[in-house]
Amino acid sequence: MKLVVLGAAGRMGRTLVKVIAETEGASLAAAIEREGSPALQSDAGMLAGIGENGVVVGSDIDAALEGADGIIDFTAPAVSVDIAKRAAERRLVHVIGTTGFEVGADAAIGAAAEAGATIVKSGNMSLGVNLLAVLVEQAARALGPDAFDIEVLEMHHKHKVDAPSGTALLLGEAAAKGRDVALADHSVKVRDGITGPREAGTIGFATLRGGSVVGEHSVILAGEGERIELSHAAGDRSIFARGAIKAALWAKGKPAGLYSMRDVLGLSG
Repeated sequence: MKLVVLGAAGRMGRTLVKVIAETEGASLAAAIEREGSPALQSDAGMLAGIGENGVVVGSDIDAALEGADGIIDFTAPAVSVDIAKRAAERRLVHVIGTTGFEVGADAAIGAAAEAGATIVKSGNMSLGVNLLAVLVEQAARALGPDAFDIEVLEMHHKHKVDAPSGTALLLGEAAAKGRDVALADHSVKVRDGITGPREAGTIGFATLRGGSVVGEHSVILAGEGERIELSHAAGDRSIFARGAIKAALWAKGKPAGLYSMRDVLGLSG
């Protein structure tokens, strides 16, 4: 499968280039960076630390998509929406690991999927995190909203720009689904000052930032006299790259539409 990597000179982009080279059935068709990037015209393999691979980093997305089978995209919401439209025009696979989307952006991506793109979108591409989300949903359903309170705690490196993280929101959505409620109507993302007692049935979020932490997430279900914690710690960005490439390979040949990592793992039932 011929894959285009967007943001190829970034931390995630370099990891994707490396893991694609290690993955049977996948090859790097093109490596893309923004206009003005100092990485333009560099060898993508050299940037990724795997030696020359002959793929020169460029900025012409349309040229890169010619002859490609899919795109892997950990960039920014506006970029991902634009790429989704281009993927629809060419009926390509588009794997989106970007986070921080607004409601309107999600709608635009859904429209691109209806128009011909095969899109796999997830707040986290890790196989372990998506299994964790299933467990969170099951726990929230089994324990109910009255006896147990739910809090989502996450920590990331100091360079991360969105909060709560896409993974934290993914886990919050899983908890809300287990309770059969809308997360938007039951989430508490900020507590400051005299807040009063915790409102029953809400799902709280706490955000930590610092250092070089790749990603740590815990879902705490706190009851009277007992507490359950479901956690995941990411030690290396390659777990996200491996998940994204697995998603791309899975999506090849699938009908156009919007899929999640649960679909990729066969856990969406």
